Order: sequence, then structure tokens, then C-alpha cells
Amino acid sequence: MTMTVASERKPLVVRPETVVALPRHVQLKFDKLREMWLLLAPERILTPDDIAVRVLQLCDGTRSVHQVCEALAEIYAAPIDRIEADVIVMVQDLATQGYLQSVETGA
Repeated sequence: MTMTVASERKPLVVRPETVVALPRHVQLKFDKLREMWLLLAPERILTPDDIAVRVLQLCDGTRSVHQVCEALAEIYAAPIDRIEADVIVMVQDLATQGYLQSVETGA
């Protein structure tokens, strides 16, 4: 039996076809007292802006990054190529920090 140690895993490279979701240990929650969204992970907290919250809500493990960008392009009436470039950078950064993970789609 071969086991993969965390340090041996290949880092996630986010592409338009990548499907991502929050891992079990990460939660996106609205703090009513502070009236702001929080991205909570063990011993870490991020305060995403409104657009980042929308992206995170769409990264639900059922949509590819490209599909998330299509939805955002419709919501914000903006060119998808610009949105996709920005979203890939953001998702890559969050995945590198452990706030998002790849989801196997079986495709």
C-alpha cells in the first residue's frame, strides 16, 4: 500500500475546467453582529469582499471555474474573458492557501 504525504501532493493548478469547493474544514459564514462575510478555517479568518463572496458561493463543487465565470458575466454584465482571468487568479490563491479544493467530477 502506498500513502501520499501532504508534502508529496501536487499543488492544484486552477484552469477553466477545474471544479472547486470549500473543504470540510472551511466555512463561508455571514457574521450578523459585524454585518460582514467571513471565510473561516482552523486558526484563520479571511474577510472577502462582495465579489469574492459571490465567487465563493458559486464554487459549490458542481460548477467548473468557467461556469462560475459565465454566471458572473451575466450577473455583472461584464466580458467573460476579463472575469475569467481575475477569477482564476483569485481561486488559485485561495486553493494554494487551503481555502478551496479540487472536486473530482468523474468526467
